[in-house]
Amino acid sequence: MNDLDILYEDNHIIVCYKPRGILSQADSSSKIDMLNLIKEYLKDKYNKKGNVYLGLVHRLDLNTKGIMVFAKTSKAAKRLNESIKNNEFEKHYKATVHGIINELNYKELKSYIIKDEKELKSYISSNGKEAILYYKTEKNKKIDSYDVTDLLIILKTGRFHQIRCQMASIGHPLYADKKYGGKGNFKDYNLEAYYLSFPHPITHEKMEFRR
Repeated sequence: MNDLDILYEDNHIIVCYKPRGILSQADSSSKIDMLNLIKEYLKDKYNKKGNVYLGLVHRLDLNTKGIMVFAKTSKAAKRLNESIKNNEFEKHYKATVHGIINELNYKELKSYIIKDEKELKSYISSNGKEAILYYKTEKNKKIDSYDVTDLLIILKTGRFHQIRCQMASIGHPLYADKKYGGKGNFKDYNLEAYYLSFPHPITHEKMEFRR
């Protein structure tokens, strides 16, 4: 468990950096997941017997890397979930998308998204749930023969594949994100949750983490 990248830990929460290729929570596959990795770490560190409580309050996709917070008590989990509902979490991402975008200031992108459970893919639909993000240009560059833009993104809602779906819907899919129309030679798309802030569930202090 020494491989865990732990940014912060106290009696109530643990904040870790999730690498690309690791699930947030176990599914029907045999892939490793953050929830079980951290549970094993806590069992070892505190010499706990039996089950260890760990609350998953938000997720990152398998191939999205970045900062996550987990609750070490049910009370902390409940309060963190309330903070999410009250829009008190702030999540910033970095993404590399196809095409040239020149936005010096954050621009709002609002859509309505519906999730196809069979395809495990999101689509823009008037019957969907509201999805809002803000994006601005970090830099323009080339990857092989493709013009691409590194974006900074502030996510205001947490819909399934929201950034990937919304950016594709305006003609700028993530580079190498084959599922949403991206091209390129990378094995995986570049999407990173590099900043996370939220009120501590017990002290109410503003917690901030950045990579």
